[in-house]
Amino acid sequence: MAHGGRRHAFIGSFTAAGGPGIVAADVDPDSGALTVLGGTDRLPDPSYLALSADGRVLYAVSETAEGAVAAYRVDGGKPEPLGGRVPVGGGPTHLALYDGHVLTADYGSGSVTAVPLRADGGLAPAASGTLRHTGSGPHSPRQQTPHAHQVQPAPSGGWLVSVDLGTDSVRVCTLDGGRPVLRREIALRPGSGPRHLAFHPSGRFAYVVNELSPTVTVCRWDAADGTLVPLTETQVLPAAPAGDAYPSGIAVAPDGRFVWTATRGEDVLSVFAADAGGQTLRLVGTVPCGGHWPRAITHADGVLYVANERSGDVTWFAVDPVTGLPRRTGAIDVPAASCVVVG
Repeated sequence: MAHGGRRHAFIGSFTAAGGPGIVAADVDPDSGALTVLGGTDRLPDPSYLALSADGRVLYAVSETAEGAVAAYRVDGGKPEPLGGRVPVGGGPTHLALYDGHVLTADYGSGSVTAVPLRADGGLAPAASGTLRHTGSGPHSPRQQTPHAHQVQPAPSGGWLVSVDLGTDSVRVCTLDGGRPVLRREIALRPGSGPRHLAFHPSGRFAYVVNELSPTVTVCRWDAADGTLVPLTETQVLPAAPAGDAYPSGIAVAPDGRFVWTATRGEDVLSVFAADAGGQTLRLVGTVPCGGHWPRAITHADGVLYVANERSGDVTWFAVDPVTGLPRRTGAIDVPAASCVVVG
């Protein structure tokens, strides 16, 4: 949220690996550069964050074996606790806001949990419902059980999608009486290991970045009946990787012309042109991510922010409006950085 004409960014990190917890930063309105303001280390391993629509409340998962979600008031920039944390499924890796609830994707327990919001934006003291995924995949040991990695609402409303790395599938759900209810499950290529999904701004297409094979799957999305149809799968690298290559984050330009992904191990950002109104992706090129092990990327106002977990920094890039190619323009140190949100 802009406070006095300024915007703020919030960075999650793994406290178990030496991270500072949640970090608040000022965003320069011209360059997008970040300046650290402060933060809080009261929540263990706040690996993923989300802001309320008005930017006044920040939500964070605690990616621990027990699993929890917490809320923070951020009117003044620095996070201040807004009530206690609420238990969710084990190892939550993502969260999203929808219909008066915070929903978490619980990687460890392979589930999606819904926690109601209070009128002040804080969390009700208990979850209202959990959807447990079932199934497995061919990759051992990563796909022996379900691993819900992301949950988010469809842009048109009415539907939730949860991406499961362990079962090579995307589930389309509704939220009924505060409980996530499965409506259909869409199978992706066995062994692909889907991690995160991002919608094209037209609402007609969705892009799934796959962790266990360095690809992006383009899908057609029908908002009327909540149908997701896989169309094509595109490599995120111009050549076969020499070593580890585990795609992580994905972001789509607000005008829908470009899609960006991050790949850990190769430590690059890939740039795609979204052609045919978003129906096809064409790899334009790759650039170094500016650090090691880019866990997540965020696009805001023509700037790409990258949370580099193992090098312990957040880098940012100015995006060329014609080619979509990012140019590194700055960095700050954040040990064990895991995500960045800007509001």
